[in-house]
This record gives sequence, structure tokens and C-alpha cells, in this order.
Amino acid sequence: MSSLPRRAKIQVQTAVSKDEFACFSELSSASEEDDKEDNAWEPQKKVSRSRKQPAPKESKPKRVPRVKKNTPLISDGSGVVDVKEELNSSVAIADVDLEKEKNKLDTVQTLKTAKTKRKNSAQRTKKLKIEEEMSKASNLEGGTNSTEIPSTSTMWEGACKKEESEDDFTFGQSPLKKIKTEMCPQGQPVKFPASANNINEEVEMNWDIVQVLSERTNIELWVCANIIRLFNDDNTIPFIIRYRKELINNLDADSLREVRQTLEELRAVAKKVHSTIQKIKKEGKMSECLLKALLNCKTLEELEHVSAPYKTGSKGTKAQRAKQLGLERAAWTLLEKPGELNLLSYIRPDVKGLSALQDIETGVQHILADMIAKDKDTLDFIRKLCQNRYICIQSSLAKVSSKKVNEKDVDKFQLYQNFSCNIRNIQHHQILAINRGENLKILTVKVNISDGVKNEFCRWCIQNRWRPRGFARPELMKILHNSLDDSFKRLIYPLLCREFRAKLTSDAEKESVMMFGRNLRQLLLTSPVPGRTLMGVDPGYKHGCKLAIISPTSQILHTDVVYLHCGQGFREAEKIKRLLLNFNCSTVVIGNGTACRETEAYFADLIMKNYFAPLDVVYCITSEAGASIYSVSPEANKEMPGLDPNLRSAVSIARRVQDPLAELVKIEPKHIGVGMYQHDVSQTLLKATLDSVVEECVSFVGVDINICSEVLLRHIAGLNANRAKNIIEWREKNGPFINREQLKKVKGLGPKSFQQCAGFIRINQDYIRTFCSQIQGVAVTSEKQGKKKSKTTVDIVLKPNPLDQTCIHPESYDIAMRFLSFIGGTLCEIGKPEMQQKINSSLEKEGIEKTAERLQTTAHTLQVIIDGLSQPESFDFRTEFDKPDFKRSIVCLEDLQVGTVLTGKVENATLFGIFVDIGVGKSGLIPIRNVTEAKLSKTKKRRSLGLGPGERVEVRVLNIDIPRSRITLDLIRVL
Repeated sequence: MSSLPRRAKIQVQTAVSKDEFACFSELSSASEEDDKEDNAWEPQKKVSRSRKQPAPKESKPKRVPRVKKNTPLISDGSGVVDVKEELNSSVAIADVDLEKEKNKLDTVQTLKTAKTKRKNSAQRTKKLKIEEEMSKASNLEGGTNSTEIPSTSTMWEGACKKEESEDDFTFGQSPLKKIKTEMCPQGQPVKFPASANNINEEVEMNWDIVQVLSERTNIELWVCANIIRLFNDDNTIPFIIRYRKELINNLDADSLREVRQTLEELRAVAKKVHSTIQKIKKEGKMSECLLKALLNCKTLEELEHVSAPYKTGSKGTKAQRAKQLGLERAAWTLLEKPGELNLLSYIRPDVKGLSALQDIETGVQHILADMIAKDKDTLDFIRKLCQNRYICIQSSLAKVSSKKVNEKDVDKFQLYQNFSCNIRNIQHHQILAINRGENLKILTVKVNISDGVKNEFCRWCIQNRWRPRGFARPELMKILHNSLDDSFKRLIYPLLCREFRAKLTSDAEKESVMMFGRNLRQLLLTSPVPGRTLMGVDPGYKHGCKLAIISPTSQILHTDVVYLHCGQGFREAEKIKRLLLNFNCSTVVIGNGTACRETEAYFADLIMKNYFAPLDVVYCITSEAGASIYSVSPEANKEMPGLDPNLRSAVSIARRVQDPLAELVKIEPKHIGVGMYQHDVSQTLLKATLDSVVEECVSFVGVDINICSEVLLRHIAGLNANRAKNIIEWREKNGPFINREQLKKVKGLGPKSFQQCAGFIRINQDYIRTFCSQIQGVAVTSEKQGKKKSKTTVDIVLKPNPLDQTCIHPESYDIAMRFLSFIGGTLCEIGKPEMQQKINSSLEKEGIEKTAERLQTTAHTLQVIIDGLSQPESFDFRTEFDKPDFKRSIVCLEDLQVGTVLTGKVENATLFGIFVDIGVGKSGLIPIRNVTEAKLSKTKKRRSLGLGPGERVEVRVLNIDIPRSRITLDLIRVL
């Protein structure tokens, strides 16, 4: 499980020469000494000095807003040619840029020392850069054709034309400009970007964040550089995945989330190192050696190891106490000039610790042991040695556990009471189980490093790293040997154990969270059941079964309570039949909570007797996890005021089948119940990942801005609770949105937010034609936008744009229109068979790559445009996935036999197996060893790497344990 396909190293699409990577590393080291101010980048300083052109400082900045507003309005083709020419020129001058970067390194140190100088210089160079961009734009007009694939879209052509050959983009301008200029058209950068801006603001580390990020995630350097830049620019994962694919080499969302998490961890380490350095400096304990050791730290465990002796309140280590006695010089002399060392000269009878030769030898030993344990080369050697040797983790029953812990809890950890496994082979779920047992004081855990590792380590130290520079007497060599033994046993071995445990736990937690995310994604993307009237049933015994009938549009038609399990089942059957007939409802949705099995048997019996004739009634079971929590939430109270919370649960259960995504986003993801060890992992990481998955799903499905709820809208990329609320208020005050451009008039929704969310918001053209025909052609004058100039609201005609109902981003509308002209199509044909025919015939002649080159865009962007033009109106890709499993009969656990072949629905996926609902009231488990690549469907479109909630499978019963209610299954195939 530790090596997943998504973690495999992505192959670079175009080969990168060694010279380019040398360029990358050199520029990366330069970028680490970047300026601290967000709006003043060092590359700008460098540009201003190299050109040496004095510029007027008053008039130029005033031209910036005009550049920003004109950028998206490019409509002719000349600008595109200019972009291509500029991209080619930037490739040609890569070597010149390298020379400039080298010059930059000489000036960075002086720039770092004076903050006020830096700020003034930043403002000055910003103005110079704007003038340079203006002049460059005029010089580049009339560019020639190019073999390079141009930028992703024409929205940023102006920005590309001006800034592509610069080393960085200009702050203070439109976000639409900033992102495009950082990109090479194929994703592979000519120059390495300033990769770790935030860290450099605080501390310069001895390692390159892009290099370390690439090593830890197994992703190419240029991809990591682009990802860092995109995240620094506040781009969301859904936006990057759909509209910036070429920059990330087609990574999926899970891999992108993993990179972001690793990046945040590295930045957290650098931030902690910075604060530690400041603290130690304040106490006057900083030395050059210590500073170097701190700046080498890449993990929090390393930092803890190096900084532990200098913590406030620490009584000091043995080595520190020996140094205070003045024995440090003796330790260095033993290594550098052992022949000159006379330990007897250090004896002081009246000083504790120096009164005897034995005390002096012990003190020198402690100092040497500390030096060995803090040495980077030594630690690197032992870590590399451990990678190639057998290191095992062992767990056993704690001696005091039987007295303080419940026996049932002890039995749960029976598998781990005498457990041993190689740390390279141990599974993630085993680590989480061991950690839980240790936290409950049931298990004791230790990492076992063999004596062979210690012996080889000591031999290497004596012969290489810590070999005295001259002849050392036997008594001195004995001190050195004792120092090595002491250093390994007391300092290095505990450090290695902490590192191994921390790495195993971190990887297990990440995998558990990502498994939760994959399960949640599949659950959210379950195919909806539109156009049906549904009856939701929240089962219960004493308080009855709560019923709710909802319309095809999710409106509540009727709610009631029936008592099916109190001897009144026959009388209540009449009421249920009457309700189903009155509302023409033939689908019943039963929650899987208390009394679910009895309620299912009740309805199955009535259906088998054809009791609901003439209706052909079917039922399905759905998870009610989180329904009770949602029913008493403020959101439910606002949505269903005055309705009893128990009845709200029945409404929620029905809506989960009708539109799973719209209903499940109302519930906190961790309450949906598709995780594993979710309470044992980092809650911050879990929440961030699950919120990101919800945002990804909602964005990719898209929302109709004129009918969607506020809860659904807040999960769109680029939006939040306040922006969603403002959109709903604007809609209620001004009527439906006519086109996407109107989103810019919503309070709090600036250019960046619009860029991130616009592609995921749909405007249904039939709705606009039906309800808004009377206001077409009317200018917008009613907005009160405060400081927003009226020219942004007046003179805009409310005209529907058919492209607003597609997944095409507004930045690519110009390319889409040129593509329509190229194939001879019209906006009226969007989503119709004629459009598909024209697209196919055009692509058959030239292919997508040549067509993209002709339109001066990338193949990825053109593919999005083709998808948007060819997909029918109100297209929902969730319909390609499995619908709920509707049934008419029931099977009991006692009816099962070994070898029986059944169909079922995946309920939850974990790292050790797949739980499948086979309709007997208890889920069966497919052990992970039975889920092989050959059994997974290759033709069917998959939502994640393996099986997930909602998928239908064919299984064979391997074992039935009726007393423990356990069913073991074998996967035959995915249906």
C-alpha cells in the first residue's frame, strides 16, 4: 500500500537538458535570498539596474489600471502572434538570464541588511519595470510565427507579451496577469522560479525547498516549481487541475494535495528553525557550528534533536556540563593532536568533575559523544546504513494494561500483542492500530536496530570520520571507542527511533486521510436520481419511523410518523399505501440506522405481496451518517423552519439519493462515516483534505448560479461563506444572473475570486430565456458599489452568452469563438449532434495538437473548449457512475452459504480491505489481498485508484462467522 500509482514518478513530457537543470538550481539558490516585501521581488531590482534607464516616477504607475482592464479584452489575432514571439525570445535568452542571476547573487546580501532601502528600491524598480513593459510591448508588435505552443489562453496575452522575458511578474497588477507570466506554455519552465518566497522572508535554509519537495513527493523539479508558484498565487486545486493542466504535467488532485501538504510541512520546519535561532541568539548561546546544524534541519525531529540542550529551563546535557568545566579543548586535542594531550593536567582536586582522572575521561567522552551525535555527515551515514539493513518495529502487551484497561479493549489488539514487522513492509493501518494501542496503555512499542548496524557504524567512525589525526595512545583510543558506544546508545539510537516512528506515523496518517478523501469523493459523486418522487424513511422502534415525501425538485410534499414495529404494522400499511398513491411515489429510501433491518423486511414483504399495486414500488438502503447532526444544525433550521428535527432526518435521507452532492455538502465531512482511524490522525490535516475534496467535487460538477443553495455555492473554488451569501443576496435583490460577467459586481468578489470560480458556475440558458426575456438589453445602473467606478456597471448590456452554460472559462471565450469560426459552428449549436460532427470532422483533418497551434493555445485548453461545446445542456458527468441499488426482496445472514455468488455495493474502503453491503444486514469484508489489478474494471471510467463507496461488485462468499457476524468475501469483478 505504501507505493501507490499516483506516487510514481511522472515522466517529463519533453526532455530537459542538464544545462537547464543547472540553470534551475543556480536560480533557485539565488531566489532563496529574495526580498522580504511581497510587492518587491529581487528580479525586479536586477532588471532596473541592468537597463539603467531613468524613468518618470509620477506618470507611469497611473497607467497600470488601464493595462489591467484592457488585458482580458484582446479580440484580434495580432496579440497572439506577439505572445508566441515573446515565448520564443525567452527561450533564446535563457543563458543571458543566467548571467543576470549571477550578478544578482552579488548584490543580494547588501540588500538584505537594510529594510528601508529595500522598500524604497522596490517602489522605484516597480515603476521602472512598468515603463520597460510598456516599451517592450511596442517593440514586440508584428512578431513572427513560432514553433512553441503559446499560452493557455488569450486572456493574459497582454501580460505575457510584456512580462514573459522578465525573471518574475509584477505585483500590484491583475491576478489574471500574474499567473500567466509565470508559466511556460508546456509547463516546463525556462527559468527556475522563486520557489520558497515565504520561507525566505524569515530565514535562509541550507537546503533548496524545490529540491527537497521534489525528492519527498517524487515529482519533477519543474513541476514542483510551478506548483509552488501557483499556490503562492492563491490558485485553488480545482482551477489548477482543470485550467492549468500543462503546468503540473497532468497530476491528479490527490497528488496536488500531497505536494501542498509537504510544502506546508517544509515551511513549518523553516519557520520553527527561524524562531529557534532567534531564541538561542537572544540567550547568547549561538555558535557557528550550532547555526549550521539548525539550518541543515529538514524535519521537526532533527530540529528537536539539535535544539533540545538549549531549551529554556533545561539543566543542560552531560556534554554541556563537561564544557563548562573546560574540557572541550581536551576533546578537540584528542582528535586533532592526540600526542600533545595530557589529561592529568586537567585534574583539579577541589572541583567536582575534575577531581580524578576517571571524571576527566568521562567528561571528554560526553563531549565527543555529543559532537558525534550532532555531526551531519555521521547522521547521514547511519541513516543510509539503516536503509539497507533489517530494522523492525515490535509491539507487545503492556505489563500494567490488565489492571487498568477493559478486557474487551485488550482483545481488540490481540493481533499486536506479540507483533514484529520490518519497517519497510509494515502496513499503514498496522501502524495506526499500534499507535492507538500504545496511547491506550495496552501495548508497548519499540524499534529494534540490530547490533550489526552499531558495529559497522562504530567501525566507520573510527576508520573515517572520527579518526584521530596522529598516533593516539591506547587509553585515548579507549575514550574514543567509549564515546562512540555512548553516542549511539544514548543519543543516536533514540533519535533514529523517533525518526522512524514519526515517519511511519506521518505516512500512515496521510494515507488514511487520503483514503478518507477518495471515499468521500466517490460518495459525493454518486449518480443522482433526478425526476423521481421519493419517500425517505428514518427507521425507529419506540418513537416510530419518520416519513418524508419529496418532489423531483426536492420540495417537501408531506411528512408523517408511522409505528411499524409496535404491533400496528398492518394498520400503518394502509397509511403508507395511501401516501404513495396520492403522491405517485414508487421509490422508498430507508436509512441504515436503528431498526433498518426490520423496516427493510417490512417493506420487502409488502412489495412481494404486490400490496402497493398498481405502483411498482422499489426500495434502497442509504447511509444516514450525519443526518441526526444535520437535523439540529442552524443550516437545517434555516432551510426547514418549524419542522421537527426527526422529520428533517427523513427529508435528508431522501435527498441523499435524489442529489447526493447537494445534500452531503451540508454535513461536516468527517461525520459522513467513510473513513478509517479518523480520530487518530491529525484533525487539521483531515479537515483541510476533506474540505478540499468537497470543493473539488462541487466545482467539477458545477452549479447553476440562479437556483443553487448558499450551502452548495460556498464550496465552489474561489468562494467562501461570505461571498456565497453576497451572491445570494445580489440574486434576490437584482434578479437572476444573465451572464458570468455580472459576478464581478457582487460585493467582495474581486478579479482573483472571479478567475477561480467563473469556470465552475453555470447559467442555464433556458432559464434565462424563460424568466428574463423582459430585461434583456437593459443597462445595469442599480448597483451601489461604493468605491467601484460606475463605468464598470453602466454601459454593460445584459446579454446572455451561451458559453456561460459550459465548462469553458471566460478567459478562453476568445479562443472558443475562433474555434467555432474555424469549424463553421455557431453558439446555437452548443451541445447538439451537429456540433459534435463538425468538431470530429475538423479534428480528423488536423488533429488536436495542430488545431491548438493554429488557434495559438495549448492542447489542454482546446480539449476543455471541445468538451464544453460538445456536451449537452445541463450535462452532469455523475450520470456515468453507479446509481443506488434498488431492491424488491431481502436475504438473511442464515441464508448465505460458502461459495454463494452475490452482487453488492461498496460501503467503505480502508487500507486493509473493502466493506461491501450484500443485503443481509451486515457488511462483508473483501481483504485487500483479494483486490487485484486484474479484477478492477479497465473500460469503466473510474473516480479513484481503487474501489470506493457506491460501486457495484460481484463477490463470492469465502467464510461466514455467524457468532461474530463476520463475512469474508472474494472479489470476482467490478460491475
